Amino acid sequence: METDTLSEAQKDALLSLLDDPSPAVRRALLLHFTRLGAPAAPFLQSVARGPNRILARHAGWFLDELKFSDPVAEFRGFIRSLNYELESGALLLARTVSPCLDVGEICTTLDAIGTRCRELISEPASAREKCRIINRVLFHEWSFHGNVEHYTDPRNSFLDQVLARRTGIPISLSIVYLLVAGRVDLELEPVGLPGHFIVGCFSDELPFFIDPFDRGLFRDADEVIELLRANHVAPKASDLMPTPVREVLCRCCRNLVNHCTAAGEIERAKLFAGFVEEFEATYAKHAQP
Repeated sequence: METDTLSEAQKDALLSLLDDPSPAVRRALLLHFTRLGAPAAPFLQSVARGPNRILARHAGWFLDELKFSDPVAEFRGFIRSLNYELESGALLLARTVSPCLDVGEICTTLDAIGTRCRELISEPASAREKCRIINRVLFHEWSFHGNVEHYTDPRNSFLDQVLARRTGIPISLSIVYLLVAGRVDLELEPVGLPGHFIVGCFSDELPFFIDPFDRGLFRDADEVIELLRANHVAPKASDLMPTPVREVLCRCCRNLVNHCTAAGEIERAKLFAGFVEEFEATYAKHAQP
């Protein structure tokens, strides 16, 4: 994936030596990859996933020796595990394109937003009151907003980029909202509408919904239905139900297929299409009675 710091000539030279049986060559390569640092991991990972089985086996050996992880393999393992947790999944997805991602920094940022929300919440507070505080912190103090101008920018779908740039699309901003809500012990749910994504609160007597793409606008069920109709969608009662984490992450990958294709990033589009297939195949396998 991210091997931009290696020229094509360098890659070809490394490939020509990768299956050399000489112990001296292997030691020299191991030292070279160690000194190379971050760019070595995605290069070796791409070879390990490639069609040449001999080179793939040798690349795997170097990865093991260097203790480099394979974020793509890790995300596939997450998909197959059926143990879907939103924050872990969003971080693993981001690492598939940013292997050197500082996960601790992302969690620290989310913790800081959550801490600020806690400072402003006066208990006992209702769910709606807590959401108003989250809205104030996210959309006013931190200036998160929907990326209307560059909606199809693939960066809008990655948690680290959304936090760094404070902009995203409905589903990624909803994920941020949900992760912050969890840090103030507020139980909210992802709600994947046809063509849009919002957050739902089902703990009150009457459910209400928050639209993070529209700066946390509150809507009741009737208003969500009217929104769907305005977007030429025939609403169904099931549209307003919580969306499983599996489908949230799969939908992120579907978006990335479309957005990477639009950006001309064809190889990445294929990668995310493969994740979608993995999600669907895993679900089909385990959904059978």
